[in-house]
Amino acid sequence: KIFMNTLKYLQSNEFLLDVDLRRLFANLEELNKISLSFLKSFFETVKEHVSKSDSPTDFSSILRKFFQGDLCQTHQIYCLNYTSAVFYLENLRQREDFGIYLKQWCEQNKQCKRLHLPELLVAPLHRLTRYPLLLNNIWKRSTDETEKGFIWALKEKVEKSIRDLEGKVKWLDNFQKFRQLQEVIIWPQVWDRDKRFFVPECLKQNLRENSSENILSSVNRLLLHEGRLTLAESTRLLDVYLFLFDDFLLITKIKRNKKKYGGSDTSLIPVCPSLAPELQSFIREGGFCTVLDQPIPLDRLILKHVDPVHVTVFSLRNAFLIQHENKYRQCIAVFLLQAQTDTVKKTWMSQIEMAISNYTTRHETKSSTAFCYPAESSEI
Repeated sequence: KIFMNTLKYLQSNEFLLDVDLRRLFANLEELNKISLSFLKSFFETVKEHVSKSDSPTDFSSILRKFFQGDLCQTHQIYCLNYTSAVFYLENLRQREDFGIYLKQWCEQNKQCKRLHLPELLVAPLHRLTRYPLLLNNIWKRSTDETEKGFIWALKEKVEKSIRDLEGKVKWLDNFQKFRQLQEVIIWPQVWDRDKRFFVPECLKQNLRENSSENILSSVNRLLLHEGRLTLAESTRLLDVYLFLFDDFLLITKIKRNKKKYGGSDTSLIPVCPSLAPELQSFIREGGFCTVLDQPIPLDRLILKHVDPVHVTVFSLRNAFLIQHENKYRQCIAVFLLQAQTDTVKKTWMSQIEMAISNYTTRHETKSSTAFCYPAESSEI
């Protein structure tokens, strides 16, 4: 509330007017109000029981009022906004005027106990997960069987609500991540990727691959692993960045912004906090990733360990080979990759092997299900 009220005060004095209070703090005021109301009612009941030890403690009415009311729902609204708020905050923190507001106006307040805003924003998420523990402790100490049954049912309802919320938060986090990747990953036209293909200028407009960017728009796709490696070409070593998804591998060339310190301020580019730190730093520098070759489907990917003896002549270490096959099992591309350390190499190989295994299992299950349970005719 210190951060929120200070921002309100500054905005009332014509400062930081472009900062969206709701986007940053969501429904924090409503959440504070209902949480405080619950705590006051709860402790009043405890206090009454302590002062009148002979009277039974009735938690049922309080728990029914709040847990069947708006307490969990209010938390859910806040939690669903959390990922977006952190994303927004990371962007704002790059600004000098916003930095002054955080450090000089808020963080120096003794009530903050040296905590920063990101550490405080996550607190309501932690509180929500503690409610089932509270309900479980009350259930253990309850002696009335009817009350015990009610509290247990309430606890299970809250736990289910949290599980559902976790799924929604993960989905939103994944959506934010892929939306950022769509901006960072550049898909060159086929004639730019491979000089073998000649297309006259008059025909290029008809062959534009506008759908390439939409590959990353699927809400069901997952990014399993990512990182920087080195690709060995015939005459040079090339810095590449690999994205391992749950259905294909994408190899991209790293393009750094040579005008980092001139022109527009690239440090203000909003960066999704769930991306790898290396990629976050890279994006802030104004860099991007250009797709080197077509995506490699996991069922067409052959992974091979390279013995150090075989690549000594090229001064390569920690190398492994990725082979791309077409549907006729012909090799259409080969990538000799080098990791920074042996540990990084082993991690990449294990991640790719696991992804291939999971992809194969998933598709075998779908095939067997389709075979065993054919669609029923509408005429039957």
